[in-house]
Amino acid sequence: MIYCAGMGSEIFDLTGRRALVTGGGRGIGFAIAKGLAEQGADVAIAARTKGQLDRACEEIRADTGRNAWSFAFDLGDVEGAKGLFAEVVEKAGGVDILVNCAGTTVRGASEDIELKDWERVQDVNLKSVLVLSQAFCRHRKETGGGGSIINIGSLMCHGARPTTAAYAASKAGLLALTRTLAVEWAKYGITVNAIGPGYIATELTAPLRADKEFNEWVLSKTPLGRWGKAADLVGTAVLLASKAGGFITGQIVYIDGGWLALL
Repeated sequence: MIYCAGMGSEIFDLTGRRALVTGGGRGIGFAIAKGLAEQGADVAIAARTKGQLDRACEEIRADTGRNAWSFAFDLGDVEGAKGLFAEVVEKAGGVDILVNCAGTTVRGASEDIELKDWERVQDVNLKSVLVLSQAFCRHRKETGGGGSIINIGSLMCHGARPTTAAYAASKAGLLALTRTLAVEWAKYGITVNAIGPGYIATELTAPLRADKEFNEWVLSKTPLGRWGKAADLVGTAVLLASKAGGFITGQIVYIDGGWLALL
């Protein structure tokens, strides 16, 4: 069970709210989706793999008693993202919280990166976020009830490593988009923020943790001396989605074990 200590107060209560979490079938996205459900939200999760999504929804329903819906969709289909959002609204009855967590990357020397690979990363990590956020904004303007957008960034919103040009560019763009939408959409009562995870232990990062040299490098750069867990992001996501975070917008919160504080 993903539990946020001290979050029993009404100020963190999400009962009656509905969330769409992309990339919600596993890892960080799943942890956030389940964490929102534990605070009372009904959740829709979207990702490419239907079986994975269905298993995630079963666990959310069983452990939280909340509604959970799965939507198999490739966020690389930027134009199709409009239809995805409309489908979620129809099934869930609306969306009050949007968590853009789906992401992809390609690694290689910057001078050799293929344009098609670059574009795929931008489509999933940045363009689909814009399209879903636009759909969310129009929907919330119609309801007049405000709302919360939470974008999942990266340490690469702040810096970069070799061979990560496409990913770093997409995440830096995501931070700029987060700030711009926060400024523009405040008048609609929509808050827009980002979470910047450090190195998080998930299924996707298992090969990196298994690499002795890389693992030691991560630990040496992290003052808390460990990889983060997906559950470490849940409290911040609940804060940003709830009344408790109602005056927070245009911000990025790094959940990195102290990485960026270390000289």
